[in-house]
Amino acid sequence: MRDFIFILLTVSATSSRSHSNWCELGCDCRGDLRFAICSRAFFTELPGRIPSNTEILDVSHNRIVVIPERSFNKNRKLRVLLLQNNNISVVQDGAFSQLEFLQKLDLSWNRIATLAKGFSMGLAFLRELQLAHNSLSSLDSSSFTHLESLQKLNLSGNSIRTIQVRSFASMSILRHLHLEGNRLTSLNNGIFSMLRSLELLNLAGNHINETEAGIFKPLTSMTLLNLANNRLTSIYFKTFLSIHTYSTHILLGGNPWNCDCDLQRVFRKLRSIQRLFLDDYYNLTCAQPAVLRNFRLIQVDTELCIAETVTVLIITVTVVITVLAAMLMGERKRKRKKRRKHWTQQGELSDESDY
Repeated sequence: MRDFIFILLTVSATSSRSHSNWCELGCDCRGDLRFAICSRAFFTELPGRIPSNTEILDVSHNRIVVIPERSFNKNRKLRVLLLQNNNISVVQDGAFSQLEFLQKLDLSWNRIATLAKGFSMGLAFLRELQLAHNSLSSLDSSSFTHLESLQKLNLSGNSIRTIQVRSFASMSILRHLHLEGNRLTSLNNGIFSMLRSLELLNLAGNHINETEAGIFKPLTSMTLLNLANNRLTSIYFKTFLSIHTYSTHILLGGNPWNCDCDLQRVFRKLRSIQRLFLDDYYNLTCAQPAVLRNFRLIQVDTELCIAETVTVLIITVTVVITVLAAMLMGERKRKRKKRRKHWTQQGELSDESDY
């Protein structure tokens, strides 16, 4: 299907646009191949005259602002709809409700700030949804209600700060989820609770500085987890121990690691788990403490706990010496007091004998 689409788009790029009473002026409609190319035609609204048997419609690189309700009631056979690189800021409820055969919808590089409750209405068989590089700031439980067949969701390059629990609840067969380049700061349990088929989770380039221990536990099919270029200074061993897939590759580069003994212990344990692969471990660099800034973790990890152990030993020895010294001084004082008491008693006896 994908190769077929590329072939059609390549052919259309070199072909002249056809004009007839059943094809919008500015579009290239090929009824025999069931596709219509209306890209780069300066449209400010969706073209009205498109053959009813069209399966692939490309309206990308135009100036469309609004996708009205029931916009495609005359093109119900669409399988691929390309709307990227427009000025779309409003998608009305039920805009795609007639597209029961649609498999790919591309709305990337637009200005969509919110997804209405009826955004996904009618898209029960959609397999791929592209929403990258829009203006989304949050996701809630009604954003993707009807997307039961979705396998790939791209939300990269938005401004997403919050994801409510059950935002992805309907996507039980989702395989690829792209959230890179957003503004997430934390990952809370329950966000990914229904994504048991997820294989790729890309969270790179956010502001994530903490994760709850069970956040990845539901992802029983995950093969790639990308957490690179966030704000992680430390990690919990249990966070990754809960990943039970046979083989999971994890990317953690570009984070400001606090290189201490605890971090060394966590990574040593993680590297011992055969089902987990820290692909960029040898490129991890320290941001703290200042004396280790820009050093690779692999260069100093064997020394981190040694230094901490030496410090602990010094403190322990110092405490022991102090306690022993205090005990010794106490014993000396006790003996002196005992001597004084003895000599006092001797003096009193001597005085009594004089009488």
